[in-house]
Amino acid sequence: MKNYVSISLVVAALFALLPQALWAQTTPKTTISGLVRSPDGAPVEGAVVRSDQDAAEAVTDATGAFSLETSPSARLTISAPGFQPREVDATAEDLTVDLTAADALVQVAYRQVDSDHLPGAVSVVNLPDILDENYITYPLDGLEAYAGGFNGNLWGMTDNLVLIDGVPREIGSIMPTEIEQITFLKGVAAVALYGSRGAKGVIAITTKKGRIHDRQQIRVRANTGQYVPKQYPKYLGSAEYMTLYNEARRNDGLEPLYSDETIYNYAAGLNPYRYPNVNYYSPEYLKKTYNRSDATMEISGGNAMARYYTNVGFWTEGSLMNFGEARNNYAQRFNIRGNVDIDLNDYISCEIGAAAIYYNGRGVNTDYWNSAATLRPYRFAPLIPISMVEESDEASQQLISNSNHLIDGQYLLGGTQLDQTNPFAATYAGGYNKFTSRQFQFNTGISANLRNLLKGLTFQSRFGVDYQTSYNQSYNNNYAVYQPTWNTYAGFDQISSLTKYGQDSKSGVQNISGSWYGQTVAFSGQFNYQTTVRDDHHLSAMLIAAGFQQARSAMYHKTSNANLGLHLGYDFRNKYFVDFNGALVHSAKLPKGNRMAPSPSVSLGWLVSEEGFLKSVAALDHLKLYASAGVLHTDLDIDDYYLYQSIYTQTDGSWYSWRDGALNRSTDSRRGENPDLTFARREELNLGLEASLFNRALTLNGSVFANKLKGNVVQASVLYPSYFATGWPNSSFIPYVNYDDDQRIGFDFNVNLNRRLGQVDWTLGLSGMYFETKATKRAEMYENAYQNRAGKPLDAIWGLESEGFFRDEEDILNATPQAFGEVKPGDLKYKDQNGDGVIDTQDEVYLGRGGWFGAPLTTGVHLTAKWKNFTLFALGVGRFGAQAMKDNAYFWVDGEDKYSVVVRDRWTEATAATATYPRLTTLNSNNNFRASDFWLYSTNRFDLAKVQLSYQLPAGVLGNKFLRELGVYVSGANLLTLAPEREMLELNVGSAPQTRFYNLGVKALF
Repeated sequence: MKNYVSISLVVAALFALLPQALWAQTTPKTTISGLVRSPDGAPVEGAVVRSDQDAAEAVTDATGAFSLETSPSARLTISAPGFQPREVDATAEDLTVDLTAADALVQVAYRQVDSDHLPGAVSVVNLPDILDENYITYPLDGLEAYAGGFNGNLWGMTDNLVLIDGVPREIGSIMPTEIEQITFLKGVAAVALYGSRGAKGVIAITTKKGRIHDRQQIRVRANTGQYVPKQYPKYLGSAEYMTLYNEARRNDGLEPLYSDETIYNYAAGLNPYRYPNVNYYSPEYLKKTYNRSDATMEISGGNAMARYYTNVGFWTEGSLMNFGEARNNYAQRFNIRGNVDIDLNDYISCEIGAAAIYYNGRGVNTDYWNSAATLRPYRFAPLIPISMVEESDEASQQLISNSNHLIDGQYLLGGTQLDQTNPFAATYAGGYNKFTSRQFQFNTGISANLRNLLKGLTFQSRFGVDYQTSYNQSYNNNYAVYQPTWNTYAGFDQISSLTKYGQDSKSGVQNISGSWYGQTVAFSGQFNYQTTVRDDHHLSAMLIAAGFQQARSAMYHKTSNANLGLHLGYDFRNKYFVDFNGALVHSAKLPKGNRMAPSPSVSLGWLVSEEGFLKSVAALDHLKLYASAGVLHTDLDIDDYYLYQSIYTQTDGSWYSWRDGALNRSTDSRRGENPDLTFARREELNLGLEASLFNRALTLNGSVFANKLKGNVVQASVLYPSYFATGWPNSSFIPYVNYDDDQRIGFDFNVNLNRRLGQVDWTLGLSGMYFETKATKRAEMYENAYQNRAGKPLDAIWGLESEGFFRDEEDILNATPQAFGEVKPGDLKYKDQNGDGVIDTQDEVYLGRGGWFGAPLTTGVHLTAKWKNFTLFALGVGRFGAQAMKDNAYFWVDGEDKYSVVVRDRWTEATAATATYPRLTTLNSNNNFRASDFWLYSTNRFDLAKVQLSYQLPAGVLGNKFLRELGVYVSGANLLTLAPEREMLELNVGSAPQTRFYNLGVKALF
C-alpha cells in the first residue's frame, strides 16, 4: 500500500509537470525591452520585472532599462522600490512604464498602502527628496512646511509616539540621511491600531533599505560650517549698575551704598583688575563663531535574493567658549546602521537590521551661561596680574610661587570670600567632565506567504530590542582663588597683599556620576489577508498582536503597551472605501476589571474622480473625500501606577501615640481608593479631501478635526467634603478620578504647485494648521466665574490686568489696596476685577494663549527653482497667535540681582510719563514681578529658516565610470526672523545663545 501511494504521487507529479514542459517547448518566446520611470520622469534603478508565464526575470539598470525573454502573451509585474507592483502586458515592441505618484507606497500602521488608498489625516514626507535640495541634520527640521498638522506636535497633542522601523525610539537616535520616509499619523483611524500609546498621534519613521543596482552604490556627503550667535543678553556695566543700585536704595528709603568716587573709578576703567567691569560675552572669553562638521557614507546593493544597506556617519561640534579647559569643549557623534533583506524562497523572506550610536561630549565643571546671567560685573576680577604685586611682599610672592594655576605665566585666579568658586576659576582649574552615551538598536522580522493555505494570506512578525546607557566622567579639581588688597602710595596701583581662599589640589580620582540605563523590547505579529471578488470587490484584513516594554533607571515599574489590533477594509471598484481599525488595549496602571478596553474607529472614503460625471474633466487627476470617527482609550496621562489604591504612610516622632510609652508614631493618608478608575478616551471626528489637478501640477489635501479627550485622571479636592483633607497632620483621603475633559478643533492643509516657466522648473509648497483648544470640564470652584478654567484654552495664561504705574502717594491712597506687599510710586497698579475692595489672586483673569502645544496658527512655505544644473531652495516657517510672559531674571530684577538694559527705562519722577519699567528696589518686589498683562508679549514670528544653493555637475562630464555624480552646495539656516518682538524671541538668558549656521557641503555617488 505504501509503495502504491508513492508511485501514485510520482505519476501525478509527472502529469502536472508535463503540460508545463510541453508549453515551454512549443510556446514561442520574444525579447521584451523597456524603461521604468518615476513620477518625475527620472529612471528607476533596481525595479524587478517578472513574467507570469515562466521564470523570466530582469532588473532595471541605472537608466531604468530592462530586457527579458518571455512569451508575448505574458503579463509583466513591475516591482519598484517604494511603489506598489504594477502589471502591464508584454509586447514585442519597446515599452515604457511610467510610475505615478498614486503608485507610491506609504507606511501607515503595520502596512504599506498606495497614496490613493491612504487613510484620512495622514501626511507623508519622503526625506531623500528633501535632502537633495535642503540638507538637514535633525529629522524633523523644517517639516512644518511639508506636513500640515505638524508644528512640533500633531494637532496640538503632545507626547506623540515616535516609531523607528516600528520600535519606540527617540527621534535623536537617527540622522536624516538614514531615513527613507516619515509618516505623520494624526487622525483617529490612522493611529487606532497602535493602542493606548499611539492615542495622541504617531510619527512613523522608515529607514532606508538596500536596493538592486547594476553595481554597488556608494554615496558620500561631507559638510562643514560655522555657527554665528544672533545676540547676547545686554547687562549694565559696573558703574551704571552701582548708580542705579544707589537709586534703588533711595527708593527704599535707604542710604546709597556706593560713593561717587567709587563709581568714577569703575567708570574710568583705568585699572580693570582693581575696578573690574566684567562682560561675560566679550571676545575675551567667547569666540565669534564655532564649527560643526559631519560626513556620511551610504553603501547599498544586492540582487533579487538579498539586498543590503549601510550608513556610516560622523558629526562633531565645537563651543563658543575660548579660555581655559573650555577651549577643549566638544560634542561628537558616530553612528553606523545596516540592514539586510533576504528572500529565502517564494514564500519566506526576512530582514535583519542593527544600529549603534556613540556620543561623546566634553565640558567644564561649571555652568558658565547661568553665571553670566546672575553674577554682577564688579564682583571680582577673573584674573590677577602677578606683575602688579609688590616685589617686597614676600608672603604674596610665596603664594605665587606655590600656586599650581599660574595662567599664561602671568595671572592668578581671582575671587573673593563670597566667590571662592566662580565660573572663570572653575573653567581654568576646576577640571573637566566627559559625557558618554551609547545606544544599540536591533531589528529583525520575518514574512511568510501562506497562499498554499489560503490565497491572499500572509504573515509578518517583527522584533526589536534597544539598549541605551549614559554616564558622566569627571575630574573635579580643587583650586585656590586670590583677593588682592590694593594701594596707591607709590603713585600708581599695586597689590599690597593677597588673601588666599581654598587650596590647589588634584586627587587624580575619576568620578562617575549620572549613570543611566534604558532598555526597550518590542514585538508585533500579524496575519494579513487580501483578496478580490469578481474584480469589483476588494477585501483586506489584518489581525495584529503588538506590544513593547521599556525599562529605565530608577523606575520601579516598566512602561508597557500591549494591544490586539484588527483591520477590516473593503472597497468597491477602487471608488468607495470602508475601513475599520480597532484595538483592544491593556493597561497595568488600572485596577483589575478595568485594564482592558476596545478602541474602535471607522473611516469612509470616496474617490470622486473615478465617477463617470468627472471622467470628462481633463484638469482633474484625483479627488478623494474621506471621513473618520472613533474612540481611543489611553492611559498616557495617568502619571503613575497604583493610583487606584489608597496609600498610607507611617512616620516616627509625630503626633499620635499608638500605645503608652515613649514611642510616638503617626499614620498619614495620602489618597483614597478608587476601584472604578479607568482609561481616558479620545473621541474624534475628522473630514478631509485630497486632490490633484493639471497632471499633478497642483496637488492639495486638508483635514478638519474635532476631538475630545475625556475622563482625564485628576485628584480633585473640590469634588469631596473639606474634611477629606486636613492641614495638620497632612492627610488626604481624596482619590484619583476620571473627570477633566479637553477639546481640540482645527484644520490643516498642504498645497503644492509645480510649474515650468521658460527654462526654470518651479515648485512652491504651502502648508499650515490652525487649532483651538478648550478645557471643557474641570473640577474647580472659583468664587468668580471669570476665573473658571473650563471654557478657556488648555494653554491659557492667567494674571492680573495692569492699569499702569502708581503716580504718587495720593494715587496710592485713592487706589484699591493691593495684597502683594507695600507699594510706592512707580509700582504697578492692578484692576479690581470683582469689586471686593482688595486686589489679590482672585483678580487674575485670562490673558491669552501660551502656545504650550504650539502656536495656534502654524504655516510653512518652501520654494524650489531649478535651472539647468543649479537648484535654489528657500524655506520659511510662521507661527502666530500665541503669547508669552517676560518672567525670567533678565526682566524681573530686584534685591541684588544683575541689572539688564531693560532697567534703563525704569520709572522715576522725571520719567513718569515715558517709563516702561517699574521703579527699582533692593527689596522684594512681589507686587511688580507677578503674572500680569504688563509683562505679556506676542510670539508672532516668521522665520527664514533655510536658503540653499546647489550645483550638480553634468553627468556627461563625469563619464559615468568611477564617479557617477558630484554636487556642491552652500546654505544658511535660521537666517532671519520677522517679528514685532524679534529681539525678545532671539534672546537666550542663562543658556548658550541662538545661532545662525552657514554651511558648505559636497556629495558624490560612486
